[in-house]
Amino acid sequence: MVAVTALYRYPVKSMLGESLQRCRVDERGIVGDRAYALVDVETGTVASAKVPRLWGGLLGFSAHCVDEPERDVAPSVEITFPDGSVHHSGDADIDAALSAAIGRDVRLIATPPEGAGFEEVWPDIDGLAPEAVIAGTRVRDEDTGERVSRFDLAAMAPHPAFFDLAVLHLLTTATLQRLRELAPSATFDERRYRPNVVLDAEGDGFVENGWSGRTVAFTGGATAAVSIPTMRCVMTTLAQGELPRDADTLRTIAKHNRVEIPGLGTWACAGAYADVTGAGELRAGEEFELR
Repeated sequence: MVAVTALYRYPVKSMLGESLQRCRVDERGIVGDRAYALVDVETGTVASAKVPRLWGGLLGFSAHCVDEPERDVAPSVEITFPDGSVHHSGDADIDAALSAAIGRDVRLIATPPEGAGFEEVWPDIDGLAPEAVIAGTRVRDEDTGERVSRFDLAAMAPHPAFFDLAVLHLLTTATLQRLRELAPSATFDERRYRPNVVLDAEGDGFVENGWSGRTVAFTGGATAAVSIPTMRCVMTTLAQGELPRDADTLRTIAKHNRVEIPGLGTWACAGAYADVTGAGELRAGEEFELR
């Protein structure tokens, strides 16, 4: 059976999210997904754990929607801090509390600033991305010598948003199983990859590599058009929840699944990005068809 095995929503960018049994999707993705982000007051950059020195600590926070979110309305979100304290997106002191916990002056925002971007560190792992892309987007270096790039937010999304690229991220159990076979000692937990939809699909290996241009049609009526494979980054290696730091999770992808993306070069990939072409409700356990 081909079926949805898990659904995830991440109400605040780079914080841990919530596992769902059902959710609504439209052209902006899962309703309530990446509804908020933190912006660095000093630089205006949107905070992303892709720069671990500055923002890796965000993975020690978790966020969930208090009520079922509505389209075009900033949802009420509860944020659990690393010390176990619980705060609310609507608290008058939420910015001060987040700034104190993170150690930088930040604001929680629900609307991306015009021209907003995020930064990404390139760890010392061969084969992650085309050298031309890294060099062409480099804005500075870390003390370690690792280069840092800047990218615009939501470059493949139909509206301004806090997504890195596209509105929906798909990942199959086949890809996870293949990675575990390639590196049995590494921790290939699906949560590392922050998918929206985990699919138990037919086939073996990195099956999403061949999905670009195809449509995933869910029995509940929603549809999603697959665009490109998902490029992987340092964020997948970081400790989050009970998952330990594990660089082998990214090294294995970079060694065994480098994919040529037309017009973008060759990248280390696992999963696929998609655009929602038919709104509807997704449910864990529902079946789907690849067209």
